[in-house]
Amino acid sequence: MDTADRPRTCGATVRRPRLTAGLALRRAVGLALSCHPGPVVAVTVLATALAVSAGHSGARCALIGAAVLAGQLSVGWCNDAFDARRDAAAGRPGKPVVDGVVSRTAVWAAAYGALVLCVPLSLACGLLAGTAHLAAVAGAWAYNLRLKATALSWLPYVLGFASLPSVVALSLPGRPWPAWWAVTAGALLGVAAHLGDVLPDIPGDLATGVRGLPHRLGVAGTRLLLPVPLVAATAVLVLGPAGPVGGWGAAALAVSPLLAFAGLALGRYWRKAAFAGTVAVAGVDLALLLVRGTSLA
Repeated sequence: MDTADRPRTCGATVRRPRLTAGLALRRAVGLALSCHPGPVVAVTVLATALAVSAGHSGARCALIGAAVLAGQLSVGWCNDAFDARRDAAAGRPGKPVVDGVVSRTAVWAAAYGALVLCVPLSLACGLLAGTAHLAAVAGAWAYNLRLKATALSWLPYVLGFASLPSVVALSLPGRPWPAWWAVTAGALLGVAAHLGDVLPDIPGDLATGVRGLPHRLGVAGTRLLLPVPLVAATAVLVLGPAGPVGGWGAAALAVSPLLAFAGLALGRYWRKAAFAGTVAVAGVDLALLLVRGTSLA
């Protein structure tokens, strides 16, 4: 071979793997973004924090976190894969499948892979705890595939958030049943999470035929309803457990309605005020739930 050809041949040989690696990295990032990383991280961290506050060992906390992470990944990828055509029709930017960064086939494969992994991880937490978690994951898949477009769109969120304290409690030694107030507060937080998650997408969803509960309420109705389950969750978390309310509980009962209704009142001046107030109340509720973690069962 002529030595003059070697630099060109070597150059081609070197550049091709670089291009392939760059494309693989781009697809990996696209796949990661397709799982809805914000909710995935938030729910996983909440479940793990609840496990820590309930007194689980480090290994058990890691197992619960891994099971919840696998379930949330499967739900997020399922959502993006199934909604790809609807997202394209609604013109939603930043969707990796719609932008052609990653294929629907790859996202579906990731969703099913995470779902398969979720089964043994969940059951390793215990039969009752695993069954509760898998039921919640099944409900979330049902939401993606059908229920999000019906008046029952809120139900999978209620099941999902109510299952978190249930899984944590049922994973404890002796498999104790979760406290009623923890499950009730989780369900109320689930309603609020549904309303807040769907609120920004209502106009685009309506244009593509989705008519869940928030869509039927409309943007104004959803914004007005959003603080109600959060304030109710605050009341349940403060008044539900046995014993005195205490100074922190009384402060939470006073502050939560003020934050919620201040957000509504300021909504005419700042479009995101209602949502900001709701997030503040949600923070109070999550703090109360974590503080009460030792009495989940």
